[in-house]
Parts: sequence; C-alpha cells; structure tokens
Amino acid sequence: MDYSLRPLGDHALVIEAGSSIDHATHVKVRSICSAIEEADPSWITDIVPAFTTVTLHYDPMKLEHPDRLPYETVMNRIHTILSSIPPGAEEEPRTIEIPVCYGGDFGPDLESVAEWNDLTPEKVIELHSASPYLVHMIGFSPGFPYLGGMPEEIATPRRKEPRLRVPRGSVGIAGSQTGIYPLESPGGWQLIGRTPVALFDTQACPPGILQAGDRLRFKPITAEEYKEMEANR
Repeated sequence: MDYSLRPLGDHALVIEAGSSIDHATHVKVRSICSAIEEADPSWITDIVPAFTTVTLHYDPMKLEHPDRLPYETVMNRIHTILSSIPPGAEEEPRTIEIPVCYGGDFGPDLESVAEWNDLTPEKVIELHSASPYLVHMIGFSPGFPYLGGMPEEIATPRRKEPRLRVPRGSVGIAGSQTGIYPLESPGGWQLIGRTPVALFDTQACPPGILQAGDRLRFKPITAEEYKEMEANR
C-alpha cells in the first residue's frame, strides 16, 4: 500500500493515503484505520479519518522503549502496523437507512434546487433518494456526515446568505455534496428535507449513529410519518 507520513506538531502525525476523493482512496483510509485500531497501541489517543488522510494523535510519554525521537519512533511503529495490511483489503460496509420528509417546511429550498437544475421537485427527490451514499468522513459539527455519490443532475451552489439557524436533522445540498445537520447550527446548504432520526446523541454510546465507511440510503416519508417517528423517538 502506498502512503506517506508527515508530522503534525509534537503529538500527532498525518498519514496521506491519496490525493483525490474517490473510492480507492477511501478504502485505503478505512484499511489504515482498521489496522491501527486492531493493533491498539497504548500511545495512540485518537484516530481521525478524513477524505484522503488519517491523523493520529499520540502521547509521547506512553511510548515504551523509544529508540529515537518520539515522532521517529511512532513513524517506525506505524510503518510496521501498516505493513500487515493485505493487498486489496476492504471491509464490508454497514448500510443505514435514513427516512426523510422532503419539501415544504422541512425542505424550504427544494423548489430552488429543482429550478436551478431545470427539474421538477419530484425528480429531485427521486434522484436524491435513488442511490446509496458513501460516508467519507464525519466533520464540521459532531455527527455531520460528508457523503459521496450524489447525482450531478441535482448539484446546486450554496445559498448566497447562510441561515443563522438550520434545524436539527435538515438534509441539504452544497455543490456536488449532500449531508445532514445532526444539530441545530448556522449553515448555507440548500435544505431539501429533514429526518426525524437523531444522528447525534451525547447520552448514547457511541454518540453518532454514522461512521466513515458506512453506506447510507435516504427513504422518502410523508409529513405524517415524520411526526409519528419524531413523537416515538
């Protein structure tokens, strides 16, 4: 497996798995994370996967029998761990279904997205919910999934003026990406729907229901179904 390492301060290093956001790079990122998680070094404090990189945070004081400077010791040990990854290794992803009520008060920008792409709102919903999405990474806010695989036919620029308050569970489009706001926050994505599913719960373990590597499917539901699911949450 091809990769490169570089230091990030004196307590972290970055593993570069590739230079483009694609499936092959994502598989390498997941394989790297899995290998390190399985080895479970006591000196690793956090593993942060992203589109093309994995950032490892470590505690230099927990390195047993360091043979060189902390970064050099960690670098050598990571090389040893990653050398055990078999060629073509790929995990079987989980598939998670997320119900979404599109349009109306739940998706105030659905009409704008349809108009931008010269489509009907119904066609936007059909395209958006047709294919599975790959969760490339979690970021921006706790539990926010960056999804790959949205059809280019519904790609739409961000809003010129971001909203100060985007409701929790809002499903949006920004450029060629789609995502879900797990918490109420400011945001400039085009809102086309909302899910009653709580993506992030501080009382749960783990608090986020999605993780990098998951497959996600959107399932259109009615406003009545939304309210019933929200009431039973």
